[in-house]
Amino acid sequence: MPRGPRLDAPGALHHVIIRGIERGVIVSDDEDRNEFLRRIGKLAKDSGTTIYAYALMTNHLHILLKSGENGLVTYMRRLLSGYAQYFNRRHKRSGYLFQNRYKSIICEEEAYFSKLVAYIHLNPLKAGIACSMEELARYPWSGHAVIMKRISNDWLDRDYVLRFFGKTEGKARKAYMVFLEEEIGIDRESELSGGGLVRSHGGWSNVQSMRENGLKEMGDERILGSGDFVKSLLAETEQGVEQQFNAGERLELVQREIADVCKAAGITAAFLRSGSRSGSLSELRKSLATKFVYEYGLSFAEAARQLGVTTSAVSYMVRK
Repeated sequence: MPRGPRLDAPGALHHVIIRGIERGVIVSDDEDRNEFLRRIGKLAKDSGTTIYAYALMTNHLHILLKSGENGLVTYMRRLLSGYAQYFNRRHKRSGYLFQNRYKSIICEEEAYFSKLVAYIHLNPLKAGIACSMEELARYPWSGHAVIMKRISNDWLDRDYVLRFFGKTEGKARKAYMVFLEEEIGIDRESELSGGGLVRSHGGWSNVQSMRENGLKEMGDERILGSGDFVKSLLAETEQGVEQQFNAGERLELVQREIADVCKAAGITAAFLRSGSRSGSLSELRKSLATKFVYEYGLSFAEAARQLGVTTSAVSYMVRK
């Protein structure tokens, strides 16, 4: 079952996970890597998005960021659509580059910030791309190299990260390295790659114990944090996409998405809406319908109008 509409609020801390479609590559060489990171940084500065950690791998990317005043969705749409068009032009390919729905989890900063920084920056080491902490410090496609001053950029908030570990540069870097060494032997994949009640409270046994003691906590699959954090965040954002975008902005995003997808697939919007089932049209419509309903908050009827299909067809696509 697809997750509900994305939650966002200016200043929310997100762990974003982007994967290549069908586990395919999203960067083929260093030129692609440099271009992807350039776009991450430029768009972050342009939108007021703050980046704290990142790790660019061959077929996926982790980013820890705080959304700007226009929210996460706008930043990610510009980043992924722009880079995908660049990649397709450069490599003379067409079609989707990324999985249709990137994962974003809003995280409670006080409880999870340091763990998320370590988890993301240790990705190349745990994947075997770097074989030691010294090699990890030289890996140029991760924010760890920025923290260690092996490379520099002006868009990762290095000072903010280090302040979580100490008051002075030297003490903070030392504490940061000690923490990373401790985290190497801990598998945080299941804990930090999603939200929900079980993850937020350290596993099912802890949740069960709470229930046996009459304690009730609120949980949401889109949020990693305590019950109070979940409750306050939902109170602020659960009005959902209606508050994130007005009707005109939402339709503009939808139409731009259709135009981008059709251009990448080498077809016209009219052909997408023609009812034809030839080639990959059915999958394209399903992908768009899912995004329109669960990300942009369109009704089934409006999504159907945009795609030239029936309301029941959209219902079938998104529930399949």
